[in-house]
Amino acid sequence: MCLSCSFCRLNLQCAQVPKNFVIMGDNPDFDNKEMKEEKNGLDLRKTNPSKSVDLEEQIECTSISNENQDNRPSTTTRLYKRRWVMVFLFSCYSLCNAFQWIQYGIINNIFMKFYNVDSFTIDWMSMVYMLTYIPFIWPVSWLLDKKGLRLIALMATAINCLGTWIKVASVRSNLFWVTMLGQFASSLSQVFILGMPSRLASVWFGSEEVSTACSIGVFGNQLGIAIGFLVPPILVPNVDNIDELAYHISIMFYITAGVATVIFILVVFMFQEKPEIPPTLAQVQARSIPPEEYSYMASILRLLRNLPFMLLVISYGLNVGCFYAVSTLLNRMIIEHYPGEEVNAGRIGLTIVIAGMVGSLICGIWLDKTKTYKQTTLAVYLLSFVGMVVYAFTLSLGHLWVVFVTSGALGFFMTGYLPLGFEFAVELTFPECEGTSSGLLNCSAQIFGIMFTIGQGKIIEHFGTFAGNIFLCVFLLIGTIMTAFIKSDLRRQKANHLAETQAASKQAGISPPATVKEVKV
Repeated sequence: MCLSCSFCRLNLQCAQVPKNFVIMGDNPDFDNKEMKEEKNGLDLRKTNPSKSVDLEEQIECTSISNENQDNRPSTTTRLYKRRWVMVFLFSCYSLCNAFQWIQYGIINNIFMKFYNVDSFTIDWMSMVYMLTYIPFIWPVSWLLDKKGLRLIALMATAINCLGTWIKVASVRSNLFWVTMLGQFASSLSQVFILGMPSRLASVWFGSEEVSTACSIGVFGNQLGIAIGFLVPPILVPNVDNIDELAYHISIMFYITAGVATVIFILVVFMFQEKPEIPPTLAQVQARSIPPEEYSYMASILRLLRNLPFMLLVISYGLNVGCFYAVSTLLNRMIIEHYPGEEVNAGRIGLTIVIAGMVGSLICGIWLDKTKTYKQTTLAVYLLSFVGMVVYAFTLSLGHLWVVFVTSGALGFFMTGYLPLGFEFAVELTFPECEGTSSGLLNCSAQIFGIMFTIGQGKIIEHFGTFAGNIFLCVFLLIGTIMTAFIKSDLRRQKANHLAETQAASKQAGISPPATVKEVKV
């Protein structure tokens, strides 16, 4: 039976050892004297091969196999330049999918007129993204764990491409069900996308840039939402002639389908599963875990028992759910106070997301430099709450420039929070699969997003936009308090530090702190 000692999990060769051997990696009684004795035993083995087999078995687990001098050492890490191509491709197809999420909602009144449906029905064109995610995230997370990044990327881009071409065939007033079918396909594609940033960053990027890489991955999604706010009001003007309206809608759908098709082809030929050599020692350790030892359901159960992570799941859902509600209902809120300002409603949405993209990148860089995950997450959450309060009190003042400023401040913190939640979750749950933890975060966000969108929509209908925005402020305050109670257990940082310490000890000629000791039974 092969023991899984720390160095075995770093892809080092491990001997077959008897059952009366145990791992003593964290035993404080294993002092320098014992290290010296093992080193002396190794020297003795070289000069006297007749020593006991037990001694040979004892020391073999702490040595690196040198049978093939051409092989790289198992603790070697490397960063490949093509990692930037991978994150760029992901950002592109995430952008294309996110654009479609908001393309109906931001011109809600125009699609109501074209398809002759009510506003709540058009709201579901956005909410279907949230609803589809909840049941499908579990099989998709299992696929990500078992089959890896490339298959998930291919499925995401293929389904997204299919959805865009279905919409091209829906540009008739009596074919609302067809456009809904196309939007459902796009929403299904999103399930394969939202859990990818943290996994992609961990697999391809070094420990000093992993948060930045995750932010860039989220950046693509946010840029797609920004374009979704800006472009539809420009491409589809509010005209009364239905035939002319159909022409403008078809132009928007054809452009989307063309972009989705090009991105799908690029992913087929350029997207790779993982680098040949891992970028970090934590990834070296993760790769060494045999697939048969991993259980998806056991991983889910461990995550559900992780109290700090579950607090983050709920608080993340509250924050992002509020963002989904504000984005979906933005056109209705702006038109109520500023009639005829559909284009400016899109620009305000653009301002929210562009400010959030800047916030995401700044937060990602800050985390890579400081590793202050809990402090940064709490500060950004609190400022999201403050921004929502200011937005609620200034929306009805009658000055659009004030709405632009307050919306930008709200977006900087609320949208900037997205990559913070992903990276904090990975830290709290390492070595669990990043796709599984991200899936639970996003599932929470979709559930709260549906609840908040429906709830705020009904409140706006009966009590006005101010009451609807205060409704969201209450939940942001609850989320801030919950974030303050999250214990900062940075497991991935500890794993990297331990692996670096072991590698440094070995280079110095000292036995690492994780080894094998014989005990008498």
